[in-house]
Amino acid sequence: MVGIVIVSHSKQLAEGVRELAAQMVQGKVPLAIAAGIDDPQNPLGTDAMQVYEAIASIYTDEGVIILMDLGSALMSAEMALEFLPEEQRCHVHLCEAPLVEGAIAAAVACAAGCHIQQVIAEARGALVAKATQLGVDMGQTLHQGTDVSVSSFVVEEHGTHDKREVTKKICLVVRNALGLHARPAAKFVATAAHFQSQIKVQNITKSTEAVRADSINQVATLGVRQGHELMITAIGSDADEALAALQTLVENNFGEDPTLAPLPITPSVHHSISSLPIKPSHHLQGIPASNGVAIAPVFLYHPDLIDIQRYHVDDIEGEWQRLQVAIQLAHEEIQALFSQASLQIGDAEAAIFDAHLLFLEDPVVLEAVHQQIFEQHLNAEAAWQAVVDELADNYRTIDDSYVQERVADVVDVGQRVLRLLTRFQSHIKVSDYNFTHISISKPAILVAPDLSPSDTARLNPTKVLGICTTSGSAISHSAIIARRLGIPAIVGLPPEILQVTENTLIALDGESGRVWIAPEPDIQIALEAKRDAHQFAYQQALVAVSSPAMTRDRKQINVFANIGSLSDVEVALSLGAEGVGLFRTEFLYLERTTPPSEEEQLIVYQSIAQLLEHRPLIIRTLDIGGDKPIPYLNFPHETNPFLGWRGIRFCLDNSDLLKTQLRAILKASLGHQIKIMFPMIATLQEIQAAKAILAEVQAELRQADISFDEKMEVGIMIEIPSAVVLAEQLAAEVDFFSLGTNDLSQYVMAADRTHPRVATLVDAMHPAVLRMIQQTVEAAHKAGIWVGLCGELAADPLAVPILLGLGLDEVSLNPQAIPAFKQAIAQLTMTQAEAIAADALQQNSATEVRTLLG
Repeated sequence: MVGIVIVSHSKQLAEGVRELAAQMVQGKVPLAIAAGIDDPQNPLGTDAMQVYEAIASIYTDEGVIILMDLGSALMSAEMALEFLPEEQRCHVHLCEAPLVEGAIAAAVACAAGCHIQQVIAEARGALVAKATQLGVDMGQTLHQGTDVSVSSFVVEEHGTHDKREVTKKICLVVRNALGLHARPAAKFVATAAHFQSQIKVQNITKSTEAVRADSINQVATLGVRQGHELMITAIGSDADEALAALQTLVENNFGEDPTLAPLPITPSVHHSISSLPIKPSHHLQGIPASNGVAIAPVFLYHPDLIDIQRYHVDDIEGEWQRLQVAIQLAHEEIQALFSQASLQIGDAEAAIFDAHLLFLEDPVVLEAVHQQIFEQHLNAEAAWQAVVDELADNYRTIDDSYVQERVADVVDVGQRVLRLLTRFQSHIKVSDYNFTHISISKPAILVAPDLSPSDTARLNPTKVLGICTTSGSAISHSAIIARRLGIPAIVGLPPEILQVTENTLIALDGESGRVWIAPEPDIQIALEAKRDAHQFAYQQALVAVSSPAMTRDRKQINVFANIGSLSDVEVALSLGAEGVGLFRTEFLYLERTTPPSEEEQLIVYQSIAQLLEHRPLIIRTLDIGGDKPIPYLNFPHETNPFLGWRGIRFCLDNSDLLKTQLRAILKASLGHQIKIMFPMIATLQEIQAAKAILAEVQAELRQADISFDEKMEVGIMIEIPSAVVLAEQLAAEVDFFSLGTNDLSQYVMAADRTHPRVATLVDAMHPAVLRMIQQTVEAAHKAGIWVGLCGELAADPLAVPILLGLGLDEVSLNPQAIPAFKQAIAQLTMTQAEAIAADALQQNSATEVRTLLG
């Protein structure tokens, strides 16, 4: 049965809600609370470890729904998910439903045996009955259609027609998982800064003031989380273009997948804390920040502080120029650090330093420093420090723990500029991005008051086996980087840790947040066993991902990756991808004001193909349309964009755009395994028309003596029911099929996956969808062509035996899901998979299919 966790600042409130919900269902539903903190003076608050323990107390694979009140309750719940093993995390869902009404509705749905998604839907709709009784039309509320949908938004344009200016505005809902964290905030500010108009943004959900959209610090202080609504206003000659660009950015989730959680670097091996023979009096307790066990001598690190002198200057122009030089040098340093970090921890986490770069360009910060120098004749160091200190204090006063953690980034950038201004030469060398400059001669556990993101990004995991700090939190950028580096870390430890003598042996458990100083033999043995289990599992995972996906009876299925950029390729290969099964080229067209040229596209396609070497690269032609428009392509407003002018329909009507892309793909194909795939094919005539344009481009290249792969395969996406029905005829036209189960599911079930009341119908596990997959595979194999699948279904470990049993030749999925898919394949035989698939096809609902698989 699905369980419910109630998270509240008030323990009394949570207990009352639990009692009320329990009475409604006669105590039949697992209910747990995580509320209040152990502080007699101020008992109101939330604790991530409480939430984690509450989840663990009622967890089953049927799922857990978490309901929260507000503020830090959301952050504590999100942090608690990080502590869960990966295989459990996907079954735990945060729900934005109202606490009291949502808990009652969810409890009733749980008692009725509903699936987790049905429980969430009931909780979300809990206010409807009350609104109806009070005569309130929920459809007319401010947030109509934006409370739970994946990509819905509100757009309103208002003109104030006076003699001077016109104000335009739009309202949009942020959908990506962590809201406006560092990377999307940086993209938002960078986009706004490209336009001449005065652009402001406010968080309607939190009723904030409007702030400058070109200021990274002001945007960060809005505290924008997933589901928050923004109002963006623009005044100026390019206001329409600015709002369109920001609208596209938000609607496309800032280039992120809103459904993906960060992948932990350490293997997901869960060990019960109670299994360790731990004596509470012999350890220090901190906050778990990065999983793993480390046992090593202490290395104490005390960063040098910069002593700032405040004095009067007469040459204010020269002082301002001195600051500009320091900022430029800081920019170069951060850019170098960003490049190094991208290779070491990946683009997503390295994007933290994009925000650092924007800090240096923040007009609000620069204007404030300029005022201090020019009006008060203050020296550059003192002026810069005063502004940075004030900004850091502003962050600290905001009632949002995630925003408060950005203080470390402000201080990090501030100290970097100060060091350059004062020509302070710390032992941290900018040109040496590793930890050897601290002169560690042997592996150690780093103990420090705190670590900046810049410090952490330069750590060498072979020298730094663990991190212990007295400051910080599990959601700080330093903690995020430590997790990506695979370094166990504990933050928020008592000050006693700083009193430990250099080279003293200590042990830490990043899962429980415990540190032992000179650990006793029995504790050290237990921790070593846990560390060895992690390392063994990690080695097994490496072997599994680097090997082909093979069943126990030696049946192989190709496992490719879905990518959206060049940076995704290295990650995909490291996680076991055997090629790219879907390159979403629409990402090349976003965040710009004109389409990418043939030369720009050619460089990207060639770069990816070179990284893949001999491996396949399937490039999907531009799949854009009314549901994901691009402003400069002038898409008309459509009542139902999912059924409108999109995909191949748009490209056939804009053949010049398609030809440009096809020329670039063909030119890149020579010497590589590149294949072309056309999206949204509904009729035989569409693929014939697309192939005719391809043939025209090929003829032009031959005439110009430009070589390309003459035998390049051409395929289509099967994502429309008509294409399944016509699969035999379509198979005669192409070399392969790729099933797009995301769109296919909603078209088969006639349900919009963004509509909260019908979204639960859109489930690729439904027998109707599974039979469509079966029919497509049979038609393809009958025609002698191969068939793959590139929808989210492939990322669900439960679906593995069905996909294998239905006869798919290839799957393409998000890189982070590849290891789990390969491990699942290795546990099956074809006989088992075919039997499971046959049983699944005979079920009556997606719920029954999942029950069968469970």
